[in-house]
Amino acid sequence: MELTWFGHSTWRVEIDSTTLLIDPFFDNPKTDADPTDVDPDYVLLTHGHADHIADVGAYDCPVAGTPEVVGYCEQAFDIGETIGFNLGGTIELGDAHVTMHRADHSNGMETAPDATGGMPAGYLIGAAPPLAADDDPVFYHAGDTALMSEMADVIGEFLEPDVAAVPIGDHFTMGPEQAAIAVDWVGADLALPMHYDSFPPIEVDTDEFADAVESHSDARALVCDADERLAVESELPATAAD
Repeated sequence: MELTWFGHSTWRVEIDSTTLLIDPFFDNPKTDADPTDVDPDYVLLTHGHADHIADVGAYDCPVAGTPEVVGYCEQAFDIGETIGFNLGGTIELGDAHVTMHRADHSNGMETAPDATGGMPAGYLIGAAPPLAADDDPVFYHAGDTALMSEMADVIGEFLEPDVAAVPIGDHFTMGPEQAAIAVDWVGADLALPMHYDSFPPIEVDTDEFADAVESHSDARALVCDADERLAVESELPATAAD
């Protein structure tokens, strides 16, 4: 598995020959990439806020998410193919298995006040379905979320992610301290911060997150440089990919 953070909550996940792009939003201060610099096989959307779907129209590939979100994007961005699925469901996208889990957040559409995106989501992504006996790493993209008990009771207990990307910007999501608790609850070995510094209300000191992770868990916190590809093997931690 290889991971690339493009700032905010935008991640590329590469599993074997399949490339997934989550929450494409390249108008953020961390990345130097343009939407057209990425050529995904599939796009995944966690929810319908503009800072998570803004660049979805740049891609000619299937877009997956809740039926409400992908239905809205199909109309608003003229998406040719969508895959609607829902909380608890697992779908196979090329070489990747993707399981949707809830996130604790809101989900209205700023550009369509009467539209709703249903429940916000996070994703667990790996080469094998959840609960399968497999040594391949599982990546948890938490989406925009607050701290929630399902992280300990369901995600950590049964789905067992190895790597967790968690929002730390506070104000709209968890802040550094609660995000570190989330890392402990899901039992990840590697913690990657996201959804911070994109605009003034979510500017934070990432050292606070790293210190909190060390205090609350046995995980390693890694503050990624945007646009840098990381190789995640069955033996963590991740290393910079060639």
